[in-house]
Amino acid sequence: MTNDEGMTKSEVANDREERFWNNKSMVVVREEASENYVYDLEERTARFGEAVIDFAKTIPQNAVTHRIIAQLVGAGTSVGANYVEADDAVSKKEFLKNIGTCRKEARETKHFLRMAVRAVPELKPQARILWQEAKELHLIFSKIRRTGQ
Repeated sequence: MTNDEGMTKSEVANDREERFWNNKSMVVVREEASENYVYDLEERTARFGEAVIDFAKTIPQNAVTHRIIAQLVGAGTSVGANYVEADDAVSKKEFLKNIGTCRKEARETKHFLRMAVRAVPELKPQARILWQEAKELHLIFSKIRRTGQ
């Protein structure tokens, strides 16, 4: 499915997300790996879940943010839980199903981070870091899923 400019639906959505988080500024690309960069996906997803919990604690509780916080923490911590399940899968079909769930939860986390920023705009700098990690995890799980099919 493409639009008039030849972009697919997902490309249009990614472009919109990039504009939201970057305020049309230049995207920073890592030129070299950080010393603390984690390549073990189980550890990386666990750290991501922990960071989402820590971020959620900074969101002021009110009627609007209460549900956002619950959904954000649920999605952010589910990425790692589903990766652990995928890692312990007994069949390729089960593995791909769980990796697909990881992918969906990472994307859902991006959505709720955006909603949190809408509710509390001053949290955008911290949310942006988590959003970028959720995006990278989404891309990693997408690639694993495509390669495994």
